[in-house]
Formats: sequence, structure tokens, C-alpha cells
Amino acid sequence: MKYTKEQRLDIGRRIYSGEISKYKAAEIYDISYQTAREYMRLYRNVNHLTPKRGRTTSANHSSISKIALESKDLETYQSMSKEELIQELVKARIAEVRLKKAFCV
Repeated sequence: MKYTKEQRLDIGRRIYSGEISKYKAAEIYDISYQTAREYMRLYRNVNHLTPKRGRTTSANHSSISKIALESKDLETYQSMSKEELIQELVKARIAEVRLKKAFCV
């Protein structure tokens, strides 16, 4: 191994904190991108930190706001026919899938 465990943890900390990217770390420390990624994972696991997710955009937040505004109250649903209720259920499921995709990307 080229680096000690402490050095690998330090490299991982720098990547996890956003100080440097995995690609920049690979270049600086003369390691592969995958190795830099593993160092970050090592740091994360040793310190019991959560995985970092992709950034959410304002478009994601605006779609959530739109869906929240479109939700209807109970009285509206009670006055609907069976077909209308099924249509609302389909819309809700579609919205749910879109939200999952937006946050998993």
C-alpha cells in the first residue's frame, strides 16, 4: 500500500468535506479515481457518516411545492366518482415516482 491508514483517512476526509474532488485527489496523490472513492468511503464508514447524495436543484423543490399545492382535501375526494378517484390515484403515483427519481439522481 502506498499510504498509511491515517493518510488514507485524511484523503477521504478532504474528499468527503468537499475540499477536493475525487478526480483532483487522484491527480494530487497519484492514485486512481476508484481508489480515491474508496478512501472517501473508508473515512465515511470509520466515522459513521451518511453517504453524500447528489445536489437537489431548485427545480426539484419547485415540483415538490407544486405537488403539495395540488393536494386536495378530504371533502373534495368524497364528492368524486369512482373514475375520478382512480384518476387521482394514478396522478399521485406518478408524482411519487417523479419525486423518487428527482432525489435519487
